[in-house]
Amino acid sequence: MCVFMNKISIKMAIYFIVTFLIMESLLMLYLHQTIVHTRIDEEFSQLVSKGSNHRDILEDNYTEDTMRHIVLMESDSMRRVVITDKEFNMMISSDGYSSNLKAVVNRISSQKPNKDQVIQSNWEDEDFIASLHPYQVNGEQAGYLILFQSTETIQSLVNKLDFHFLLAGFASLVSLFVVYLILSRFLTRPLIRMKEATEKLSKGNFNVKLPPQGNDELGDLSNSIQKLASDLERVKKDRIEFLASISHELRTPLTYLSGYSKVAMRAELNGDDRQKYLSIIDEESIRLTELVKNLFDLAKMDETSFTVSKQSFQGMPFFSHLYERMLPSFNLKNIHLELNCAKSFEVFADPLRLEQIVVNLLDNALKYSNEGTTTSLEVTRINNKTVIQVIDQGIGIHEENHEIIFEKLFRVEKSRSREYGGSGIGLSIVKELVEAHGGSIEVESTLGKGSKFTVVI
Repeated sequence: MCVFMNKISIKMAIYFIVTFLIMESLLMLYLHQTIVHTRIDEEFSQLVSKGSNHRDILEDNYTEDTMRHIVLMESDSMRRVVITDKEFNMMISSDGYSSNLKAVVNRISSQKPNKDQVIQSNWEDEDFIASLHPYQVNGEQAGYLILFQSTETIQSLVNKLDFHFLLAGFASLVSLFVVYLILSRFLTRPLIRMKEATEKLSKGNFNVKLPPQGNDELGDLSNSIQKLASDLERVKKDRIEFLASISHELRTPLTYLSGYSKVAMRAELNGDDRQKYLSIIDEESIRLTELVKNLFDLAKMDETSFTVSKQSFQGMPFFSHLYERMLPSFNLKNIHLELNCAKSFEVFADPLRLEQIVVNLLDNALKYSNEGTTTSLEVTRINNKTVIQVIDQGIGIHEENHEIIFEKLFRVEKSRSREYGGSGIGLSIVKELVEAHGGSIEVESTLGKGSKFTVVI
């Protein structure tokens, strides 16, 4: 029973039906009472009007023949007429002047009313409703004309109304059930499909296909789930590729370290060869250390555990310090490094993270440039923004790779990775740091001619 009640279609049906029934009941009760009261008021109005007409006829021609004529007019109807003197003594009446009618006359005899009025209105419990009409002869009160009408017509009308309202209520319930079936088909079924899709996602099955649901909220939810499935599938694929690439990147230097350390430990090895192998081991250790450091930085960014603390500082001393720091590495590879920087301007950024951005870009230019080329670091101030450009004359990047070079572990030339020593992590770190500053990074490059990276912060 609990499982049955936990279904959204059942809950929706219960809420909808209860709400609808309450509203319909209140509305039908109001309409029923309004129609009944209106119809009864019409009956009372007609009764008073009819009695007034008879009274007017009697006053215009007060004779016994007129009285018999009035009584005769109502002999075939649901009405009864009683004409009395001013002391309520009966002078003439319709056939069927029963004890019930006499009781009504006796009840009002002590009141001596002097105007037209309804004297019995309880149509639910009495057999008749009645109106009283005083009449005058020669300007003086002479008696009363009392008109009775059977309540059968009113009760019949009310019974018909009750029947039709019950029929309308039953038809509403049937219509409501049909509406529920339609809503169940068009609302709950898509929700059930989405629930099944999310269960697949939770089990690691990202191959989820949901039919289009239109432009409403269900459509938005379906599209969101579909997008989530696609994103998770892409993340899973990227994770597999990332782990495979990391495994490859770590295995290569570890293989060199293990292999050359064993060679260096040979007793018969001469000093020059041993020094050569130890140099290779040192290079691979540095390479492995840099790779692990980059991976650690990337992991911190993915976990959003790093912070960006912006502050204002002078740009010229900052970039001059970076230039002096990187210059020996460029000189060692016989690559000319030049700095073009405005002499007086302020930068609003995190100095530590900005240094990491520039060093990674310069290191990238160093790795992918050949001897005898020139690399430029140019810094300008445009529209209250600091624009940093690193321009090299290296191997360049194919145009189709311009959008994906900032992805993790992407290398421009994978087949020559050992020659250039790139791990494919530096540029992804740069992009994360630039975006953390609220800035942007773009690349312009021609294959074989070099690249220009532009950072705006």
